[in-house]
Amino acid sequence: MRSAFDKLISWTGLALAAVLLVAGGLLTWANTFIGDQVHDQFAMQDIVMPEGDALASLPKADADVLKQYAGSPLDSGPEAKAFADHYILAHMNASSEELAGEVLSYSQASAKARALGAALAENPNPTQAEQDEAAAWAGLKATLLDGNTLRGLLLYGYAFATIGTIAGIAAVVAFIGAGVLLVLAGLGIWHARRVEKTAPLGARAATV
Repeated sequence: MRSAFDKLISWTGLALAAVLLVAGGLLTWANTFIGDQVHDQFAMQDIVMPEGDALASLPKADADVLKQYAGSPLDSGPEAKAFADHYILAHMNASSEELAGEVLSYSQASAKARALGAALAENPNPTQAEQDEAAAWAGLKATLLDGNTLRGLLLYGYAFATIGTIAGIAAVVAFIGAGVLLVLAGLGIWHARRVEKTAPLGARAATV
């Protein structure tokens, strides 16, 4: 009875190990595929991480994050996130503060630009100052639109790169789990055979 139970548990372990090996293989493929795609798509954009004066013009907190990537091609998820959150966003915020005195969202800048544009269209004789103000807000609207679009694309790439990293970690865990189960299954089969050999003759006959 004990021998049969050991064999059942062992073969179940072997089946689970096979499942984990397949899962590990698929997760490894996902990790490699996503990593290659993210790298290739970013590399096609030919973006170089800021360095020198480009870093000096940023707030210290943003510059500190970007220093580790200074001058390198943007071709990985962490670099994309750093560029999006600490370079593009920093310039977007600076543009807003320069014109409005505060950080604005795209919707806020767009609403202001539309209002000034509508007022300008209804005014038959706008002053130069009114025209300049409307143009400045239209420019800020375009800057924030372009910035948010590029940030979104970069952060999507970062999200996919993170998924690839998680898949790689999961693959390692799956392979380790499969290895443990294979060892335990081997020990279980060895124990079952040992029990059969050491069982009394009558017990072995009854088992047969």
